[in-house]
Amino acid sequence: MYLETVLTYLRSKPFQSEVIVVNDGSTDDTSGVVKFFQSSFANLRLIELPSNRGKGYAVRTGMLAGRGKYRLFTDADGATPIEELERLFNAIIGGSDGAIGSRALASEECIVKGSIHRKIIGECFNFIVRSLCVNRVRDTQCGFKLFTEKVVIHVFPKLTVDRFGFDVEILYLSRRAGFNVTEVPVNWHNVKGGKVNVFTDSFRMLGDVLKVRLKHY
Repeated sequence: MYLETVLTYLRSKPFQSEVIVVNDGSTDDTSGVVKFFQSSFANLRLIELPSNRGKGYAVRTGMLAGRGKYRLFTDADGATPIEELERLFNAIIGGSDGAIGSRALASEECIVKGSIHRKIIGECFNFIVRSLCVNRVRDTQCGFKLFTEKVVIHVFPKLTVDRFGFDVEILYLSRRAGFNVTEVPVNWHNVKGGKVNVFTDSFRMLGDVLKVRLKHY
């Protein structure tokens, strides 16, 4: 279970941390699992949304509820190991305002395991994104991103995309505000049973990209 892995990792670190789980109106036992682990991790918080509002809304809610100087959001499926946080944090220490995990950047230290059709669709999507909104970013959609508190406070209240295209809006507004966001290669593997349909959701995300471009032009 990814949550247990995250908590075990954080317990081994000398820095203070908190974990926020946003339950986006799910019908599974997410809340019960979180409450079980709260007894052993004091800074584990649960935010219950009354209905499903979308990944973008859930991430925005969690990031703005955070109290840390550095704030990471990560997908609950554990596609990106929590240990990859160290790669992103090194970029922040090096002077970046944000660091985003990338499955597209080549690295001898990182392995990306995913299907060919997912990779092709992802490359096509990111080509369009680079053309319309965010250039020089190879992978906008990896669900593993770290930002400083300053970026979160300045950018996240302005987000309007509630579904999967919210990543593009974050990067677009961060660039416009003059923040330096670094793309960092990370280990990643496709997790079966995910809620993203690479075909139908890709078209929805393209619609979100167009909305971002028109709204913030």
